[in-house]
Amino acid sequence: MNLKEYVKKIKNKELNAVDEIQDVIKKCKEWNKEYNCFVTICEEEALKQARKVDKERKGKLAGVPVTVKDAICVENVQSSAGSKILEGYKPPFDATVINRLKDEGAIIIGKTTQDEFGFGSYSINSAYGVPKNPFDKSRACGGSSGGCACITQLADFPHISIGESTGGSISCPSFFCGVYGLTPTYGLVSRYGLIDYANSLDKIGPIAKSTRDVAECLNIIAGFDEKEQTTLETKKVDYTKFENVKNYTIGLPKEYFQNVSPDVKAKVDEAIKVLKGLGVKFVNVSLKMTKYVIPAYYLAAVSEASTNLAKLDSVRYGKGMDFTKGNYNDYYSKLRSKFFGTEAKRRIILGTFARMSGYRSQYYLKAMKVRTLIIEDFRKVFEKVDCLLSPTMMFTSPRLDEIEKLDPLQVYQSDLLTVGPNLAGIPMMNVPCGKDSKGLPVGFHVIANHLGEIKVLSVSNAYEEAVKKIND
Repeated sequence: MNLKEYVKKIKNKELNAVDEIQDVIKKCKEWNKEYNCFVTICEEEALKQARKVDKERKGKLAGVPVTVKDAICVENVQSSAGSKILEGYKPPFDATVINRLKDEGAIIIGKTTQDEFGFGSYSINSAYGVPKNPFDKSRACGGSSGGCACITQLADFPHISIGESTGGSISCPSFFCGVYGLTPTYGLVSRYGLIDYANSLDKIGPIAKSTRDVAECLNIIAGFDEKEQTTLETKKVDYTKFENVKNYTIGLPKEYFQNVSPDVKAKVDEAIKVLKGLGVKFVNVSLKMTKYVIPAYYLAAVSEASTNLAKLDSVRYGKGMDFTKGNYNDYYSKLRSKFFGTEAKRRIILGTFARMSGYRSQYYLKAMKVRTLIIEDFRKVFEKVDCLLSPTMMFTSPRLDEIEKLDPLQVYQSDLLTVGPNLAGIPMMNVPCGKDSKGLPVGFHVIANHLGEIKVLSVSNAYEEAVKKIND
């Protein structure tokens, strides 16, 4: 049963939201014991929302269970961004995206596991345990929205998850868990109520089991927000009105196909053949700035992160300590040493160093100049093509014990195919396209120019529908 069918049954009183949510919560509790995809399952709040839905029977998402990345604020539900320093923090307000979803009858059932403040590629840096891949529990879900992608794959009921991406945190876990995940244009979806990693890079987007479900969700959460000054004032678009891709020209960036595992490349090549069969024209293109995206991204992101996290001292909210001895600086140092994880400390130190007097121009400002060149690189390519297509990740989900052996630089390098579009602030989407020889999901990335969500969604939907016909 898809979202539309489910909502119709709720509105027609063929289904009861309270009964459905009780069943969903029961399943989530069982799955969480096995896969650790939730930080919090908010049963009481969810049932309260379900009773309201049963009373009103209205909204485009009436009764639909929604899971939310832990960094996105939900009123009266712990929102810790995967960190011990915010343990117990229950916001007195909803993020704008949560408000918009609730206004359409969606029911928030839980907050999902993530890397602390989004600092990671595999969701192993959470203070609340590591989520496990639904296809192989010894493997990673991807990061940092790992719990979102995990529960989306597990869900045998209509469901949407709301993730967030700074450098690939929607695309990566969607790829590893075999689901659809859209990172929208920067500013299309309000960041109000997001516990920031990097203000100029963070983007909230939907993860779901189909292209249409992603588009339905985007219709609701996209749009200007007077509470958030970086949101864009754009004309209303119906993202479910997919275009015919027959006359599309899609670019294949040669740099994005290098060092890709043979299994991943083979599946992406098969997907390209399917799209060619639909009339899509493919051309080879080059993104010459690709070799600079990792250093530029990490210098930009950690510099912003170190500033954003400076306010976390647990005086106003979050987990505190006894403040009866020593001065404030002693307290601040001890608290952050105790409650920040290793990767958070590493990025705070790196970001602080990059912005220090004497080093700022050498590192941070240079990274900003390179970022401008990366944006220009994409702009020039989009003068020739409608979209770009590449593997989303270079390899399928690695084993958790293999990840433990990697040094930080090796982990950062794994983001090579996702950080470029994130730096440029352009939309991108993981589209599942089969499994490798180990039975692990593979996906391809569709990338478009600013506000090109309809093109990304159209390619994804065209491929999804074509594969359905082939399999039928």
